[in-house]
Amino acid sequence: MNNVLTTPKPHPPPSLSHPQSPPSPRTYTTASLARPLQIYRSTTTNPHLNLSIEHDLLTRSAPTSTVLFLYTNRPSIILGRNQNPWLEVHHPLLRRGLPGSQPTIDLLRRRSGGGTVFHDLGNANWTVICPPAVFDRDRHAEMVARALQRLGVATARVNERHDIVVDSEAEAGGTYKVSGSAYKLTRLRALHHGTCLLGSENLGRVGALLRAPGAGYIKARGVESVRSAICNVGVGRGEFEEAVGVGVEEVGEEMGEVEVVAKGWKELMSPEWVYGQTPLFTFSTCPTEEDPRERPPLPRELPAGKLQTNLTLRHGVITSASITGLFDSTTDKIISERLVGRNLFRSPSTKDLDVDGGDGWASILSAAVGSASSDSFATASARTDSVEALGKWLDGMLPVLPLR
Repeated sequence: MNNVLTTPKPHPPPSLSHPQSPPSPRTYTTASLARPLQIYRSTTTNPHLNLSIEHDLLTRSAPTSTVLFLYTNRPSIILGRNQNPWLEVHHPLLRRGLPGSQPTIDLLRRRSGGGTVFHDLGNANWTVICPPAVFDRDRHAEMVARALQRLGVATARVNERHDIVVDSEAEAGGTYKVSGSAYKLTRLRALHHGTCLLGSENLGRVGALLRAPGAGYIKARGVESVRSAICNVGVGRGEFEEAVGVGVEEVGEEMGEVEVVAKGWKELMSPEWVYGQTPLFTFSTCPTEEDPRERPPLPRELPAGKLQTNLTLRHGVITSASITGLFDSTTDKIISERLVGRNLFRSPSTKDLDVDGGDGWASILSAAVGSASSDSFATASARTDSVEALGKWLDGMLPVLPLR
């Protein structure tokens, strides 16, 4: 829902502060990481770099220190650590991008749990890193809620899901989510990070981007996102950052030259991380004992009442397959066996997919069918038509990623 909460914006006192630091080369130092209180603001909108800086702060800041990191990303979709990109994202819309001069939308998997979120330049991101002994999910969300209250968003509060919500000023009323968060705990450190919708121009597009066409056929073992009505709070980025923390040191593109940050950046961009870290899930066109839900109807191009497809995938690779009703039982069995071990994501290390081409399910099925005896088919034409119809449908429901 595309809503904007309009509020006055008085100048607030800061909630976190330390003496102003001298200008820096937009990197932090070993001495900086040892300070008891550290506040950084990123000048880059590269989501891979910002998440890598965040991870570096988690792993290298002093164990007893408290760190606040503020950043904004260009348009991007961020999956939780244990989420499924085939279940959470509408990939044709992702590929199409957004209107404007820079329409590309990045897809990332972060290192913390929680649900999928959409970032853009109208969305501020905050991270608090602290010792585990003082970690409290509500404490840091309350910090942001109080900052919004000082900026005139009087109804900002933390709900039972640790999200920040506001009440609409419109006549219809309603409660809207403006900030969600996730966390990560290690032996020595705790990280709590979240979003805040300030003035995103893309609220009307978020729902469709985060609605996968194949969701009705997928049962995931990982975490599924909880969808909520959302709105902007109508606060500027500078005002928000000043309300949350002052005395900020800037970090920027130069951080990409720091070896440990560059290593994390490279990992976040790899298909093996984005897709290959997907927990076990199933894709089935009919109810099963593990997933008794009714399924959406299959398209008319597929054999009505006959075709059943059941796939199990782990780390983006098919571990078991059963396709029945496509051809005769012998051919269906051969096709199913040939699908096992197939990757459904492209990467330089993927040997069974054309990384540079547009290979999808039609190519995968054709290769599997080619291993079956031609005597099993009435005609080559029937074989081609059936494979193309099933391949086209699977490309929409369970595509080989990323789309080409």
